[in-house]
Amino acid sequence: MSCRLITTQWPFRRALSLLVGGSLTYAAFAYRKPLANDSRDGKQWPRTSKILTQPKPLRGKHAKDENPPPEQTTTSTTSSNDDDIPLFDADPDSSAWASLSERVENARAALNAITWSRVGDDIADFLLPDWTLDLPGYFAKLQRELEMAPGSLAEEIWEEAQDPALNPEIARVAKVRISKDLCEEEKMFRRKRRRYTTRALAKYLGIPEADVDPEDVPTIAVCGSGGGLRALVAGTSSYLSAQEAGLFDCITYTAGVSGSCWAQALYYSTIGNQSFGILLHHLKRRIGTHIAYPPAALSLLTAAPTNKFLLSGILEKVKGDPTAELGLVDVYGILLAARLLVPRGELGVDSRNLKLSNQQIYVQDGAHPLPIYAAVRHEIPVEENEQGDENGVEAASPATKEKAKQEAWFQWFESTPYELWSEEIEAGIPSWSVGRQFHNGIGTVRDNGLSVPELRLPFMLGIWGSAFCATLSHYYKEIRPVVKGVFGFGGIDDLLEEKNDELIRVHPIEPAAIPNYVLGLEDQLPATAAKSIFKSDHLELADAGMSNNLPIYPLLRPGRDVDILIAFDASADIKTENWLSVADGYARQRGIKGWPVGAGWPKAEKPKATTAEELDAVEAMSAQQAAGKIADAREEKRKDPIGAANNSQPTDDRTGNDDEEEENPTDPSTDLTYCNIWVGTTLERTSTQEPPPSKRLFASPSPSPSSSSSPSSTSSSSDDEDNWHLTSPHAGLALIYFPFLPNPSVAGVDPNNSDFMSTWNFIYTPEQIQKVVSLARANFREGEEKVKRVVRAVYERKRARRLEAERRGLDRRWRGRWKKEGDQFR
Repeated sequence: MSCRLITTQWPFRRALSLLVGGSLTYAAFAYRKPLANDSRDGKQWPRTSKILTQPKPLRGKHAKDENPPPEQTTTSTTSSNDDDIPLFDADPDSSAWASLSERVENARAALNAITWSRVGDDIADFLLPDWTLDLPGYFAKLQRELEMAPGSLAEEIWEEAQDPALNPEIARVAKVRISKDLCEEEKMFRRKRRRYTTRALAKYLGIPEADVDPEDVPTIAVCGSGGGLRALVAGTSSYLSAQEAGLFDCITYTAGVSGSCWAQALYYSTIGNQSFGILLHHLKRRIGTHIAYPPAALSLLTAAPTNKFLLSGILEKVKGDPTAELGLVDVYGILLAARLLVPRGELGVDSRNLKLSNQQIYVQDGAHPLPIYAAVRHEIPVEENEQGDENGVEAASPATKEKAKQEAWFQWFESTPYELWSEEIEAGIPSWSVGRQFHNGIGTVRDNGLSVPELRLPFMLGIWGSAFCATLSHYYKEIRPVVKGVFGFGGIDDLLEEKNDELIRVHPIEPAAIPNYVLGLEDQLPATAAKSIFKSDHLELADAGMSNNLPIYPLLRPGRDVDILIAFDASADIKTENWLSVADGYARQRGIKGWPVGAGWPKAEKPKATTAEELDAVEAMSAQQAAGKIADAREEKRKDPIGAANNSQPTDDRTGNDDEEEENPTDPSTDLTYCNIWVGTTLERTSTQEPPPSKRLFASPSPSPSSSSSPSSTSSSSDDEDNWHLTSPHAGLALIYFPFLPNPSVAGVDPNNSDFMSTWNFIYTPEQIQKVVSLARANFREGEEKVKRVVRAVYERKRARRLEAERRGLDRRWRGRWKKEGDQFR
């Protein structure tokens, strides 16, 4: 009865009332025997949510509704008039803040309505631990603090939010920058960073600093993958190894998806203190408790100083943006911040860590690499007219629906301490202006002449790591390996695969949103900007791992001129996903020269006889069945959102004839190892045929760093050829790939089979963290010497290119002088 009462009276879909639902869910979960999907065993929690497929309509002043809601009256927010501000607007539905407060009150009332003494002892022991009795008190205190009453925490937060001395960005005018180029701040960073990397490269390669010309220094970028806490811990460990080896100081850019974004955010904070060793120590102290464990979360939200630290962003968002909606991702971000941004002891919280733009202090003089954080927007054309409507608007035609299925893609948005920018729309805004509304390219201000503060980092942590906002297609891919052996699964599997183009358009859990900064700019943005982006006042952003779990695309942006890209991949199922191969279509579609085509995990070739049989079967299929098979093929190639149809060449580096491949299609000698290297070419293609896949370099085992023999004594003719590929004048980008593989030197740790390394596990004990650290560091040691050889080779290539250019310039000057003055020796 009590559980039924909680379920029916508890509106936990929005705001902090979600914490109450999480409390009882966690209670039931924690006190039952582990299930097959128990996160204590590293598995995924069950998730349910309303399926939302229709885009949100415009709200507020940008709406085009014939009957718009009445405009809200804006009251001056100066300190002298604070006492005159009503607690809530007259219409509670028109105020996001009133809605939030009302929901917290409903949650508290629901808890107080439960007669806990009537709950049977057995049921209470089974479902409800002792700390659930404290929940009404927690929420009563939380409600008091969130009311805009004199002396409340909410009043204090909102007063400070309007103080330019504490939030200087609210007095600045923000404008949309429409350009393909890097922003001026990043260009300045690159110039300053070169001084540091020149000194670091000389030390790393053992070359006198005076002999290193800054122009010869390679631009090195490092990226980490998605994968939740596994990616956070493994990526931090890999970066620590690079830092200790002297490599990290040579890097210009880091880029992250999901968990690796969390690692970057912590590194560029007072918690990480720009030391991955300190960061790992912090993680061992903080992630041993689940982010949704109610006593820990609620105590931080109701006690000073962490309550103000964590709740300030919520109040600023709902008070500053009346059309804002708080959802699961926002609460998820707050819970992440409570674990990751709060140090042990919980008293040393630093508000400077709450803004992405504050990370400028760590990079503005070039002392550290520039971090890039990736998110995506799922573009789904013509969805709103698919079924028609009651106003007489016709449903989309079959041809239009098919076009929409083909054109659905993920738009990438990159955030740096300087700017939020998207390649598809070729426009961005300053990072300090994210969270305010824009119209016609100008940020809006309130009646007091000030804008709202920058959107707090906890919300961005939630966006960057919101893998649970994936499409139904992604969810199905997660559970398919588990249920494929169930009787009758084959027919269900075929049916779902045929519907894949529809499943990939549905998000069971709604992504988080930020104000849309391109409203009113339809005529100023390029044709690559989707028309639907101008029809909503918010941009829904989510985990970039839905598109590619490696943030390669931002590092290929023109102007960044990356020479060496090092990827640490701690993804789940790295062999089957093959994220490197997904970038092939991206590089071809954008005409990027130098990308190593075919890099990634080898793909087994099917025997020709099997292929012929499949072709015959397809000919006998109906058009609908054939479309289903095409969907299967597209999914196997990871459904490249830009050019999957062109990505048909094999991605392995095997040699030999077709017969040999058919006899041994999965030759283990062609499989990837701990460190894999490819190099592209800048030569123009003279044939319409697909280019051959890039050769994997240094594929033969390299000597261990601890070995007494030197690399030169064990080099082979094959290695000499590989060096030639790297130093060739036409060599392109050098790609170094570290997959997170099991290593015999670290017994008992397997990323694929160790339950605690599940993406959906949110509890890591110090012992488990140490296992991940040991494996990541062991794998880095396997490729440490290879990496140094690549860096040296690319440096030598750039040096030779500069010297050749100087020689040619000198010859031209001499020829010009001879032509003007004549030969004096004649």
